[in-house]
Amino acid sequence: MKWAICYLLLLCTLPLAAKTPEPSPESHPVPIRLHLVGDSTMSVKANPAYPERGWGELLPAFMLPQLTIINHAANGRSTRRFVNEGRWQLLLSELSAGDYVLIQFGHNDQKITDPTRYAASDGDYPAFLRQFVADIRAQNAIPLLASSICRRNFNSDGVLIRDLTAYAEATAQVATELTVSFFDLQQQSCDFIENAGLAGSQPYFIQIPADLYRKFPDGSTDNTHLTLQGAAKIAQFFVRELKRQQHPLAAYIYRELL
Repeated sequence: MKWAICYLLLLCTLPLAAKTPEPSPESHPVPIRLHLVGDSTMSVKANPAYPERGWGELLPAFMLPQLTIINHAANGRSTRRFVNEGRWQLLLSELSAGDYVLIQFGHNDQKITDPTRYAASDGDYPAFLRQFVADIRAQNAIPLLASSICRRNFNSDGVLIRDLTAYAEATAQVATELTVSFFDLQQQSCDFIENAGLAGSQPYFIQIPADLYRKFPDGSTDNTHLTLQGAAKIAQFFVRELKRQQHPLAAYIYRELL
């Protein structure tokens, strides 16, 4: 009995185990909004049964809920078409001071045979980007520019053709000229595809079997649009670049691996 009493007294003299501290409100970033503007490589897809995904769809999985991501990107759009359809004006009507806007075009601006979308890399394309930046800043919001992601375009010798380089360079030039944060997703994605090779890069892009989808009864090979893995990889590139640049949005990163 005496031993038991002594043991209890000894326990009472020991320091209590430290509790895990509750996170203080100050440890959480202030809620803000990020708007995404771009084409099909970024957009949310309407048909979940089809394997195509935009990298903007996957981005929320990497970020904290205090960052609200609003995806305005749409299939088939270029800078010109985004403006002429009224989509840009709609974005501006929803924009608040302190919001971020990430812009990524190029794939459809390149289509010289379609005057409703074409914007030359040394002419209208950078002019549209400059106007976008000016419009965003006029509303005390913050512009970000990203270069077009890479196509999986290997020639017969197995060499990757970087056919969007001119648009990537034009985007980088505007970003430098106007002091806008720039995310070179073209360089990162092209390097990744080139290193993975023809076979290794295939899972990141759509390969459709025959006799499954009505739109492609004979199947299809799509080296522009992304699978779930491809969209996740591009989103990861963006997240890691936020961190590398020590960008303010890096405070909203939840994880780098899904």
